[in-house]
Amino acid sequence: MKTLKFMPHLVPLVLGGEKTSTWKLFDDKDLKKGDELILINKSTGEEFAKAMITKTEEKKLKDLNDKDSEGHERYQTQNDMVEHFRKYYGDKVNLNTIVKIVDFELL
Repeated sequence: MKTLKFMPHLVPLVLGGEKTSTWKLFDDKDLKKGDELILINKSTGEEFAKAMITKTEEKKLKDLNDKDSEGHERYQTQNDMVEHFRKYYGDKVNLNTIVKIVDFELL
């Protein structure tokens, strides 16, 4: 089963149903609709839920819109979004970077 890691502050949002989408850059897991997932707290390494992917879509960061942000945390500007992802993926992230939007539901 595939795993997805979430920062600790996002765990309660996932469990509460507020966060139902995650954005992944450079998807090395080939995430696709129907995949079952183990959700892991990135800080503790502990499993906190199981989920299933209900939809995936790929877009450039610059092409994301408000609809894409449903169930996901929002950014003030595109620059804020790029800077956020650079913290995780490094300087190779720019507005032309492809993001995989992964919608999921808890099992």
